[in-house]
Amino acid sequence: MTESVEQWWRRRQWSTGRSVPYGIGAHRAAWSPYRALVEQFRPERNAGLLLSQIPPAADVWLIWVCALRHEFVATPAEQRARPGGASGARSWCPVCAAPSEAPPPGRRWPAAAEIAAVRDAPTLDPARADPRAASSGTRPSRPPRPRHVPAAHRAVPTVDVGRVPVGRAFRSARAPRATSAAEGRVRALLTERLAVDLTPNAVRVRTAFFERLEVWPDIVIPELALAIELDTIGRAGDEHIGRREAIDRRKDRLLREVGWEVIRLRVRPLAPLGPHDLVVPGISQRAAEKLVDRIGEARGELMVAAYRRA
Repeated sequence: MTESVEQWWRRRQWSTGRSVPYGIGAHRAAWSPYRALVEQFRPERNAGLLLSQIPPAADVWLIWVCALRHEFVATPAEQRARPGGASGARSWCPVCAAPSEAPPPGRRWPAAAEIAAVRDAPTLDPARADPRAASSGTRPSRPPRPRHVPAAHRAVPTVDVGRVPVGRAFRSARAPRATSAAEGRVRALLTERLAVDLTPNAVRVRTAFFERLEVWPDIVIPELALAIELDTIGRAGDEHIGRREAIDRRKDRLLREVGWEVIRLRVRPLAPLGPHDLVVPGISQRAAEKLVDRIGEARGELMVAAYRRA
């Protein structure tokens, strides 16, 4: 299993019984033909280790920086297998070779007719939504909801950001739909543990973010004025690092500026950005329990206890 460089180094210390499992220069001969990789490696971003201390076959995540300052995560084997000559620095950077699509630039926004259809859609009767309820003559049961939701934290059921007060959550037709299975998994695990409304997908902010007065966290909890972001390195190994990390930090600042708190659930090898961020090896029941505990730390245990499911 691929590990972060810190975990890998500790495991090698334990298995070899030495504080320095690989001395400086131990693997210099193996890396010397790959001049571009030597230039991209940053010891300060990799637990202070030098590239010559890392075997080329090590199954470890390393952080690299290309000549254009693109940061990305890759194993030694992935780096050495990239196409191109040893002296072609750009060919060794996945961001330069195939940049990821970074929303919102290039995204197709809904047409006016689509927004109107969402806004004017009639509310579906629960009995019609659940045929079993219609046949039995009873309304479908709903999970208990706390009664004391502060007015400032109630979600606004609208798609027009101009009508939303600053700092309020709402349902935006412009927000992209969830495309990650991991995001859906986190949402389901939270629903099992907290009786909160997860239908809002946007928060009205005071300062424009990519020319819009709204931001779209992965998960919005209006009852707690809390936004949850799920961060992974992505398939190309270039998500949520470098320039994208700066965008994440700005997004967090805009949310905190209007009274919201942000918790980033960051999958290794990503490091935390904020005071309440949680680093996990993957999405699991254990990670969900830690996330709920972290929500309690951020918003107060007594406050969160009112929304915990029995």
